[in-house]
Amino acid sequence: MNPTDLQAAELAQDHVNGERLLEAISSLASFGGRDDGGVSRQTLTEVDLASRRYLIDQARSMGCEVGIDECANLFFRRPGLDNDLPPVLTGSHADTQPVGGTLDGAYGVIAGLEVIAALNDAGIQTLRPIEVVAWTNEEGSRFGPGTMGSSAFVEPARLAEYRGSRDGDGISFGEALDSALAAVSDVPRLAMARPMASYVELHIEQGPILEAENVPLGVVDGIQSVRWYRVECQGTMAHAGTTPMDRRNDAMATAHRVAQRLYEFAAAEAATQVRLTLGRWLVEPNSVNTIPGRVEFTIDVRCVDEAVLDRFEAMLNETINTQVASPATVTATCFFRRASTKFPEHMQRLVEKACTRAATLAGRKLPITLTSGAFHDAMYLVDHCPTSMIFVPSIDGVSHNASEATAPDDLVLGAQALAYTVAALASS
Repeated sequence: MNPTDLQAAELAQDHVNGERLLEAISSLASFGGRDDGGVSRQTLTEVDLASRRYLIDQARSMGCEVGIDECANLFFRRPGLDNDLPPVLTGSHADTQPVGGTLDGAYGVIAGLEVIAALNDAGIQTLRPIEVVAWTNEEGSRFGPGTMGSSAFVEPARLAEYRGSRDGDGISFGEALDSALAAVSDVPRLAMARPMASYVELHIEQGPILEAENVPLGVVDGIQSVRWYRVECQGTMAHAGTTPMDRRNDAMATAHRVAQRLYEFAAAEAATQVRLTLGRWLVEPNSVNTIPGRVEFTIDVRCVDEAVLDRFEAMLNETINTQVASPATVTATCFFRRASTKFPEHMQRLVEKACTRAATLAGRKLPITLTSGAFHDAMYLVDHCPTSMIFVPSIDGVSHNASEATAPDDLVLGAQALAYTVAALASS
């Protein structure tokens, strides 16, 4: 059958099998499943490699061709009528946090495979091929930084640096990568940075907005700006019981004053929806009866408005240079920054159309537009091809947690919206 793009989109949406989708999500969750209902499946571990073999087998059973690139990104390809055309790509990642949930990333991969199954059931032949991808190391919990697979796909030169990253056991990403590639010697190797017609990523929101609005589907217009800093306060270690308060060079006292100023900025900028997190603290010597001689902490600051982050950076530098009344030495280094991501309007319009039809047929509220506060692989794919995202609600806004959950009906609606979007793109 070779329908028009609209016919294909509607047929694909209507052939999504909710029971099959939910069963596949549960099956993937068994790889690294925990007693508390969560999943521990960090990238390129043995359990991750086993889950990859499961996905390969599932894709092949649907008639897909399977390929892998130099960063171990897995691609499951459904041929089109014209296989010389760049494919439509969908998917996400299958790795998790050390204690993650069953949906973050995995849902987008499984839903992509469900789109292929729905097209098969409907007997639809799309003009373009469709590929479902499982990106490597999106989480960054074992090897830093995150989103390695998608960023290396878009810019292959990044891979050389990534290979040197080491986990807590001293294993390099390069070593783990070579082992992962050797484990799938039956899978053909694909080139990085291959042309793609478009990319659509379905994901749980990981936040509270959709649930608060009682809306099942969200059209994502982009991803907010982010900057990461490392602040180091260098003081002098001394005895806690013998050193008078006015004679101390206390690195922790200095760090506290800097942190207080940062939180004051966030409070003053509350209307901009800035998000500030001081996430990792290292204290030396970390002893109960020794004045800290060195304190290091990280800053994660995000906002839709890049100008707010410029003001934050100026405030941070001013605080360090002039506002800290202490003999301690303070330095701040920005080690990651990413400007805000904006998805193309024509992709947003198509996603809105897909979400509206799915929600209307289910008797649910119409979709709303929102901006992602979290990183996603789509953040890098937008530099490579027209890109869009679809969100479904997260119960209580929880993610990166064993209790992460989304209502089954909402998961099915998300897959239906994805099927419509992918089929329309692949048929035109």
